Amino acid sequence: MPTLLQINVTANWGSTGKIAEAIGISAIEHGWKSYIAYRQYSNPSKSNLIKVGTYIDRYLHYFENRFFDREGLASRRNTKLFIKRIQNIKPDVIHLHNIHDHWLNYRLLFEYLNQTDIKVVWTFHDCWPFTGHCFHFVTKNCDRWKTMCHDCPLQHEYPKTMIDRSTKNFELKKKMFGENKNLSIVACSEWLGNFVKNSFLKDKPLTIIHNGVDLKVFQPTLPKKSFEDGKFRILAVSNVWNKEKGIDDIFKLREVLSYDYQITIVGLSEKQVKTLPPGIIGIQRTQNVQELVNLYSESDVLINPTYADTFPTVNLEALACGTPIITYRTGGSPEAIDEKTGVIVEQGDIKSIVEALSKIKTFTFSPDECRNRAVKYFMNDKCFEKYIALYSQLIEQ
Repeated sequence: MPTLLQINVTANWGSTGKIAEAIGISAIEHGWKSYIAYRQYSNPSKSNLIKVGTYIDRYLHYFENRFFDREGLASRRNTKLFIKRIQNIKPDVIHLHNIHDHWLNYRLLFEYLNQTDIKVVWTFHDCWPFTGHCFHFVTKNCDRWKTMCHDCPLQHEYPKTMIDRSTKNFELKKKMFGENKNLSIVACSEWLGNFVKNSFLKDKPLTIIHNGVDLKVFQPTLPKKSFEDGKFRILAVSNVWNKEKGIDDIFKLREVLSYDYQITIVGLSEKQVKTLPPGIIGIQRTQNVQELVNLYSESDVLINPTYADTFPTVNLEALACGTPIITYRTGGSPEAIDEKTGVIVEQGDIKSIVEALSKIKTFTFSPDECRNRAVKYFMNDKCFEKYIALYSQLIEQ
């Protein structure tokens, strides 16, 4: 029985955690033994879970990055202990997801991996693996990552740091990741894949595999409420809400729309809920999937005004529940829809969002078209079985 070890910051929690969980389930169904190593935040899993580090370790890592720009270079003891677990598990394939966010030391991890014959698959959910600091350089139109990061324009963006060590970070990543002879990269959107082809990892095998969703869970459950009371319901969903996710643009949208339009934002902090402008319904972050499914189902449209995203899972969840999408032309977000299931507008163009809302309100987009697109392109089983085929191909080489 082959063994799979996935490494991600969460386990069956949040978008990447749910993706890893679905891949683990698919692997188990194909006769693999599955493990998921994670930092914190988890839900029950079909895979064997391995928790790495403690809250104290996380904050020590945070401070080392905050003062010295060393994201992914602290947590030495935790990583050494985790490597011993890897040696005991003896995985045939290690599948990396998000290894940043204050919990692992990538230098120690790759020093170990580079000395083994373990096949490594790395799904890029953002651009951090090939930059000297940032997750998404597009917000600053920066292209230094193509040659050498320096004078980082995103030094004071997450993960914030007091000094700029982007050149040294870039050189170290290029060395550590480039030296792994067993590394295969998966990008979850064509958009991200094109960046990889221009990065220092351009010579590594690259596959594009779009994320999928569980269509047995995410499916239409309630009728659109606009048919009941005449209010056109706008939904916005994210794990975190900040300027890059477009929350300020939603506030601007509220100012220009009549109250025939109802706006609900899901994924806010308690503080954000308390400080919302009038006319917006706020819901805190929830792991209650059925509540989320019902919100998608009864809403008339999902808006995704993101300024930096790779391939948002919320788009797929909305489609699966029969809800069309309005999204900015950002990252891989437009790849989820076509002309029958949504509208693409330019970043920051509130007027175009209003026009798109009017279009969807007047010329009703069919919930069946949205659902059918999710079934055709984003079914969990179809998407994640591609990973199992990739694993099998690698271990047979």
